[in-house]
Amino acid sequence: MSDPAGGRGGFTDDDVAEISAHEGGGILASFDRSAIMGDINVTPMVDVMLVLLIIFMVVTPALVAGFQAQLPVGLNLRERPEEEGRSVLGIDAGGAYYLDTRPVPKCGAADRSTAQGRAECAVETRNRLVAAFQAHPQDRVLFVKADKGLKYQEMIDVMRLAKESGARVVAAVTEQTPVEEPEE
Repeated sequence: MSDPAGGRGGFTDDDVAEISAHEGGGILASFDRSAIMGDINVTPMVDVMLVLLIIFMVVTPALVAGFQAQLPVGLNLRERPEEEGRSVLGIDAGGAYYLDTRPVPKCGAADRSTAQGRAECAVETRNRLVAAFQAHPQDRVLFVKADKGLKYQEMIDVMRLAKESGARVVAAVTEQTPVEEPEE
């Protein structure tokens, strides 16, 4: 079905010439309905989707990053589910400290390589533990998750810090080995 008016939306050449004398004539003459595309242009949508995909690919590892440690394995342990609101201090393989999966400032492995760095880390960790125990004073239990390759002195230092911060109980968390339950 062709437009008898030459693609000008129902206006003839005489109508265009008559209107051209007035203000909107130039706009009307350049308006061509045959140039309007009736299909959806998916290119901008694909561009947006690719940008979102790249953003999620970059952000997702940062969300999962944090405390990564291979815990020691214990024998004859019963499984205990993780509970919300309990204080967990983690020490990764590099020696960095994490309180409730968030890195403790001034307590990276490089920060604690000097005596002054260890002292600053102890102060920062102590302050954060005190604040954590004040958040739930009825349960001043600190669960420690430390990488199995660390020196035992690290655990002793953490236990000392926990006691100085007001911890009532310091519990070391280990991985559970699968043990078959005796059938009754």
